[in-house]
Amino acid sequence: MDVDVQSYNIGHLGIVAGIFDDLKIAEVIDRALPKQGSKNLPHSITTKAMILNSLGFTHQRLYLFPNFFMTIPTEKLLGEGVIPSALNDDVVGRTLDAIYEYGATELFNEITLEIMKTHPLGTQLLHVDTTNFSVHGKYENDAPDSTDSIRITFGHAKDGRTDLKRFVLGLVTNQFGLPLFTEAFSGNESDKKSIIKMIRKTQQAINLDDNSYWIADSALYTEDNIKLLGTDTRWITRAPATLDDIKQLLDAELDFTQGTDPRYAFHVSDLNYGGVPQRAVVVWSEEKQTRDEQTFERNVQKETIQAEKDLKKLMGRKFACVPDAEKEVKIWASVHPHHLIKNLSVLPVAEKVEKRRGRPKKYEPVKVSFKIEAQIDLNNEALDDERKKLGRFVLVSNDTNLDHEAMLRYYKGQQTVERGFRFLKDKCFHVSEIYLKKEERIEALSMIMVLSLLIYSFAEWRLRERLRETGLTVPNQLNKLTQRPTMRWVFEIFMGVIQAVVTSGGMIIKVSVNLTGTQITILKLLGRGCENYYGMR
Repeated sequence: MDVDVQSYNIGHLGIVAGIFDDLKIAEVIDRALPKQGSKNLPHSITTKAMILNSLGFTHQRLYLFPNFFMTIPTEKLLGEGVIPSALNDDVVGRTLDAIYEYGATELFNEITLEIMKTHPLGTQLLHVDTTNFSVHGKYENDAPDSTDSIRITFGHAKDGRTDLKRFVLGLVTNQFGLPLFTEAFSGNESDKKSIIKMIRKTQQAINLDDNSYWIADSALYTEDNIKLLGTDTRWITRAPATLDDIKQLLDAELDFTQGTDPRYAFHVSDLNYGGVPQRAVVVWSEEKQTRDEQTFERNVQKETIQAEKDLKKLMGRKFACVPDAEKEVKIWASVHPHHLIKNLSVLPVAEKVEKRRGRPKKYEPVKVSFKIEAQIDLNNEALDDERKKLGRFVLVSNDTNLDHEAMLRYYKGQQTVERGFRFLKDKCFHVSEIYLKKEERIEALSMIMVLSLLIYSFAEWRLRERLRETGLTVPNQLNKLTQRPTMRWVFEIFMGVIQAVVTSGGMIIKVSVNLTGTQITILKLLGRGCENYYGMR
């Protein structure tokens, strides 16, 4: 009897597929984007395929889409009859077009609402932020009236690539880093405007906790935004040091109270910026102090070099009188407050009126001018005053009763949305590789990127919660037991897991091999959807 054996690398992709199924994402997409034509793949299948590709750890981009599926069990992950050749650029483009026409933000909202019906994601802390992605290509059709989609255009280059056009991606996550809302914006969109737009749209789209706090970086803290949010929407933000009231707080002689964590100290005061009563907390951070000191010393060294250059130029000049020279010295001092002039002399210099060789004759007219001679020194008193104020920043909230340590703890959770952006830009995932020719498709793809982040973040959150509830642990990268593994490390754990397909006498048997005890534990904790893809049910 002939026996045919084929093997496919399933790795961690069964986890990705299982979470996709458990969250009922396909059901939402099929309702919103019903299949058109008997030969076309459902948009839910293509979306699932794009997410598998995004989280595949293969360093392959979306334009190599069919290649990705050649060595994995495509039918197992996507459904019977779905073969790699069916997953081509045209299929992907058709789904991206359908997502754009329906509304990428609207579709993501519907997916989020469906998930929240059965999973208590939590909305006590809502972190909102933006980042931008540079793109390759000309994108000439970026005039405001050319399309209703985002515009790929030049804007603030957070990645330093000022030569590339870009688009902005906004994100709202909860305290666990789970994305609840996303929207793409044109490349020149102002953070100050996009953040307030996302807050308002999320409030309209999702039933939020009555005690929710909106947390954002300093872009939120403008007079217009504060007035728009009023007193009903509670918020916490870091106030920009450029505002006069904040400058005064940062420069003032303050009495600090040591925090429960000795790395922090606090000074609490009141503000009324934008006509809204607020609690302002000046935070001293040991870690920030160290960073600020290093930056401060580097800047002083640079300033010293520049001060010496400027003094050398000043000493090379000639002045008509002593007061003129002294006036220029005062100007130099105002420009260089961290430095002092020492051993200052203003000396007369005699020059012949007529330019002839030799010494001036006894009665030959001469012109007297004045030159400066001086040396430079550090203004240690001014430097010491500034050093005392390093390590400070100001947090502000319109909840005037909020405990200062709770305010800092909540604000530090802003790292969750920043980690989400780092995830989206990580070259291991390649979800940030944009090689599409239409703004509309980039707008739709940005939603797929965040949907990939949602699946990744949800899997990590669920696993950590189940480990905490059961008291179980798994080994981390250093082979130490933990209840808080990263999903990226879990993906690494599943490298090498394959699916074997054995065909014998007309029978087809599919089995997953190379499953270890740790992998089996992880799959059981993640749930039935993930177990199914590894033959455990």
